[in-house]
Amino acid sequence: MNQYVEQILQNPLASLAIVGNLVIIESLLSVDNAAVLATMVGDLPKDQRHKALRYGIFGAYIFRGLCIVFASFLIKFWFLKPLGGLYLLYLVYDHFKARAAADEDEVIDKQKSWLYRNTLGLFGKFWATVALIELMDLAFSIDNVFAVVAFTDNLILICVGVFIGILAMRLVAQAFVLLMGKYPFLETAAFVVIGLLGLKLMLSLVAHFLPGHPVSVALESEAADVGLTVLTVATFAVPWATSLLFNVPQRAGGN
Repeated sequence: MNQYVEQILQNPLASLAIVGNLVIIESLLSVDNAAVLATMVGDLPKDQRHKALRYGIFGAYIFRGLCIVFASFLIKFWFLKPLGGLYLLYLVYDHFKARAAADEDEVIDKQKSWLYRNTLGLFGKFWATVALIELMDLAFSIDNVFAVVAFTDNLILICVGVFIGILAMRLVAQAFVLLMGKYPFLETAAFVVIGLLGLKLMLSLVAHFLPGHPVSVALESEAADVGLTVLTVATFAVPWATSLLFNVPQRAGGN
């Protein structure tokens, strides 16, 4: 553990940059997760929806806690970085592919789930939905923790990232939804940032196979992490500022 603390103290700006990028990744993934779970409880009576989601939150806490335990083993595998980058690039591809398709509300057919069908008769619709939510929580926890582990091998920063993910589910995700509702173009900016982070992780292949190469040194430097964070902030801040000043890009309901 001392080596992780020393690494943070020796590279404070890079560590802050990593945490900033993890905030973005975890918040965006939590927005997507929250949207899916909200769809899943849509067929429940109104008074049961919040209760089912609350149980789902508890499950997500437990699964993310378990994933932290396994994180110390996962960081030993160098190939997680490029795989994590590939995963983030897939998220970007899937997002823009969905936007290019006809605008239709995403409907989750719970009847296709073996778990839902087999618990429906035994426990009823509410508990069958809760069971399916827990299954989705497990998948989401693996996705989120995988993305965090792929971004850093510092176990302390991994724990911070997972903790941010837990907070994001309750706090940040809702704020992002409201912000993107007012400034729709921020969603595009968000996935541009996800794409940049994915490319950075893919480029870790260069550092692995060509250690000591000037490109590898540049990619692994503190300046690269700080520069990526500055670019990330600019991707959000520039269109937001021009929207406020000139309404370009247009705000929702803007004149």
